[in-house]
Amino acid sequence: MKNNNSYKPNNRNPRGGKPYHGQNNGGNNSSYNRKPRPADSENEFRTAPLTEGDASFDPASDETNGAVVGRNAVRELLKSGRAIDKIFVRKGDREGSITMLVAQAIERKIPVLEVERQKLDAYACGLPHQGIVAMAAQKEYCSVEDILAIAEERGEMPLIIIADGINDPNNLGAMIRCAEGAGAHGIIIPKRHAVGVSPAVTKASAGAVEHMAIAKVTNLAQTIADLKERGIWTYAAEAGGTPYYDVDYKNPCALVFGSEGEGVSRLVKDTCDFIVSIPMYGHVNSLNVSTASAVIINEAKRGQMSKK
Repeated sequence: MKNNNSYKPNNRNPRGGKPYHGQNNGGNNSSYNRKPRPADSENEFRTAPLTEGDASFDPASDETNGAVVGRNAVRELLKSGRAIDKIFVRKGDREGSITMLVAQAIERKIPVLEVERQKLDAYACGLPHQGIVAMAAQKEYCSVEDILAIAEERGEMPLIIIADGINDPNNLGAMIRCAEGAGAHGIIIPKRHAVGVSPAVTKASAGAVEHMAIAKVTNLAQTIADLKERGIWTYAAEAGGTPYYDVDYKNPCALVFGSEGEGVSRLVKDTCDFIVSIPMYGHVNSLNVSTASAVIINEAKRGQMSKK
């Protein structure tokens, strides 16, 4: 399989379509997170943890929306600069990394509230919270143009991950973690019939979602067709394709991974340029989608890096 096109960010696509870059001057992942909102008053920010006895503590309010759960996820949230309304910690739990996270929050004048474990369990919606839950502004989705702008700003060939109908938040979170670790420029997910960026996804990504541009689109097949017009070669991970290690990835890539039960949908698969597979030599006939994505994403990145 030979792909002779080379990525030239300032030239037109060798396929004859639109250029890779758009009219967007973006490229900084942090721009897809809300900026910290201004304080309503100086008294909103505290220099010490609050407790349930404080007048501003309201356990009856809806705090599950925008929850970021667990130590790793909260650590990455603090790094990202996204607006944080408040952080809850388990009462009496001020050891290890919790102490460091609380110190960082206080330094940023983020309210820290101590609560009983039962309330922390409720705020975490049943997820393992490790004694800490942050309430952040909802992560903002970006556009596909923004993702391409990130690649252009870095001076790299685009590496885009497309999740086709993934409903398990653990799988999507793990895929985001793999993609971020491999240096992918963004994730594209559908608006319907798939999980979005929920607290469970954030938890499963170990906070990687805070550093990843994520776009939601109405029609995946049309989005893939548009990417092809921009010179992005598209690869669907499905059974019966070319072994993933025999594929030439020395070009702008979009890798498509399907749902846990159905795989890549027929229309999306038919729109892609290539079908790639992971050969199975044992008794099981397939891998979990997040595991498969880790294998193929890193191989694609290796192929792109080898071109340098």
